[in-house]
Amino acid sequence: MPADRSQATPSAAASPAGDEFYCRQRKLGTWFYCDRPKPSSPDRSPSSPTAPAAQQLAAIGRELDELKARAILEPSEENVTAYIRFQREQLDRASTFSDQWQRTIWQNPDLDYTLQRPVSTLGKRAWLDNRSAEEDQALARLSERYGIFYFYAQSCGACDIFAPILKALADKSGFSVVAVSMDGGPNKTFPNYVVDVGQHERMGLKNRATPALVLFDTATKRPIPIGTGILTADEIRDRIFTLTNTKVGSDF
Repeated sequence: MPADRSQATPSAAASPAGDEFYCRQRKLGTWFYCDRPKPSSPDRSPSSPTAPAAQQLAAIGRELDELKARAILEPSEENVTAYIRFQREQLDRASTFSDQWQRTIWQNPDLDYTLQRPVSTLGKRAWLDNRSAEEDQALARLSERYGIFYFYAQSCGACDIFAPILKALADKSGFSVVAVSMDGGPNKTFPNYVVDVGQHERMGLKNRATPALVLFDTATKRPIPIGTGILTADEIRDRIFTLTNTKVGSDF
């Protein structure tokens, strides 16, 4: 009796290793169930976009606060260890940022603020010397156009200390000084004083505090308040130079 051919036909469950004739020698492939379908890969839905860096940083801060609070409220070894490890990770991240910041500054001079305003002892000394020379030249030039109004009071003890400082600066830089008495009393340092008859208000001063200095532009008739109270000669020089030779925000 002829053999049942249906039993010889490879089934879907048959192994190619057992069907040497059909699958290996004849290479009948898919039609004889030799090529088994590859398992389909799981459907991977698109992952959600990465959260913005600011949100990630905020999440780290919240996690650090939570671990710290947990370690304080329940100071078990596990909780304290978790807080210390996480804190150390953030310190390492901050150190890496700081290191990269410094390297970037070194390699990009246009980002290095210390080239504009040195912080090292040697660099700062050189910058100050150069700035002082610029101020000397500028003040000598400015004294040809600007004058100084000095508001004082005979009863003002600070004025007695400040007047000789202002006089020495004016003599060195060539500024003419108009001393204005707020109470009518004389001034031994500036004997050619005048009594205030509205000059104080016209100079734009808001209160009657003394001593007070105002730089006056004789070309434009514009008053430039310098300051109130006792100032050193260097402070007066620096303020005059800054107010007349630099733009706001350029010197910081």
